[in-house]
Amino acid sequence: MKKSSNIVKAFLVLAMLCVTFTSMAVTKVYAGRSTYLSDMLYTFDGKYLYRGNSTYRSDILYTWDGKYLYRGNSTYRSDILYTWDGEYLYRGRSNYLSDIIATWDGKYIYQGRSTYMSDIIATVTGQNVYQGRSTYSSDILYTISGHLPVPLLIVL
Repeated sequence: MKKSSNIVKAFLVLAMLCVTFTSMAVTKVYAGRSTYLSDMLYTFDGKYLYRGNSTYRSDILYTWDGKYLYRGNSTYRSDILYTWDGEYLYRGRSNYLSDIIATWDGKYIYQGRSTYMSDIIATVTGQNVYQGRSTYSSDILYTISGHLPVPLLIVL
């Protein structure tokens, strides 16, 4: 009797760990400085960006593979929207300088292939994304719980 009780306890602990690790891997994006469920805009599971608090296939907006951002639930070459190289986000499946739509320097997102302060479109610090070069709480565009790849931040 005691042996089966220990097996059940071990199974329950394992199940709780699985739920914990699964929920930790999911990133939520909220409007402004809110973390209320009603203000949740997107859910990201490491591969798919979903609309709202959903993980249904029908709510997939983008697919991310670490280099390419695809339209919807696709990994077809014809559905590549953007290409990422760690610093630049390119339009389509390109790496031409003329196709750069944004630049990332680790803190700021710039418009196009620029690093001029006047071309900053967003500031990223911790879990917040701010409008422009601001870090005022009134300028928070998104609050992010977890990790969201920079290309997804740029297209949001």
